[in-house]
Amino acid sequence: MQSGFKSYDAGMPWEKIYGFTQTIQAGATLYISGQVSVDAQGNFIGEEDIELQVRTTFANLDRILAFYKIGRERIVQTTVYAKNLRRNFDDIARLHSEYFGEHRPTSTCLEVAELALPEQLIEIAAIAVIAQ
Repeated sequence: MQSGFKSYDAGMPWEKIYGFTQTIQAGATLYISGQVSVDAQGNFIGEEDIELQVRTTFANLDRILAFYKIGRERIVQTTVYAKNLRRNFDDIARLHSEYFGEHRPTSTCLEVAELALPEQLIEIAAIAVIAQ
């Protein structure tokens, strides 16, 4: 890792294969790679189940935030990539709102034709601020 940056790797094989890290902390800003619906061993969870995929993806985001000892309220932006957005948007929006509660980060939601894993319906990236 480059000097001055702190990173978090979940130990998934694709981090090394594709040459990326789950997060980079640059100063007070935390850039979080797109999170997906996998367990700690990298097994996919929730095939064809958008609600389970979103909940698992947010749980993975929580794990990263805990590593940096911050909460969801420190997230300032999310980018949501979704397949079949028209079909899944209401569930995604409801679960996004439920996850953040009264805190409302900026957010962009985009439909994509494909994601990295064939059974994957959603991926969520985020930016957080560690300290003011």
